Amino acid sequence: MDREEIKKFLRHREPMLLVDEMELQEDGTVIGKYHVRGDEFFLQGHFPGQPIVPGVILCEIMGQCSSLLIRDYLVGHTTLFTGIDKTRFKHQVVPGDTIEVHARITNHRAMLFWIDAKAYVDGNLCVEASLSFAVVPNDKVNG
Repeated sequence: MDREEIKKFLRHREPMLLVDEMELQEDGTVIGKYHVRGDEFFLQGHFPGQPIVPGVILCEIMGQCSSLLIRDYLVGHTTLFTGIDKTRFKHQVVPGDTIEVHARITNHRAMLFWIDAKAYVDGNLCVEASLSFAVVPNDKVNG
């Protein structure tokens, strides 16, 4: 699935659409990728002369890449983080890197989902976290 296909169910748009491609695996996991170009808004001041992708952005990338796991619930809905737990940052991510996210659902109750996600660059673990989301009707967001 490429960016245009992703936009059919994910409400994020540039500059906050942080996933370039996603693929659902036969085992029920998802692999998503984001290519760090170097001109992203979040790199402009983090840090001048030595840009590093901020940890909170890495969590957002993992969250967006995980959305393919629950895409059947997303039509007319928005995902909102309810938790980012057990997060561990292992390696820096810099311009030119391709982040590869591996994620799977660990629990699901009604419109709440728990997902384990790991992000890699060149096979090296960069960050891992347990994410949780609420899936909310679009008309209830900001309401």
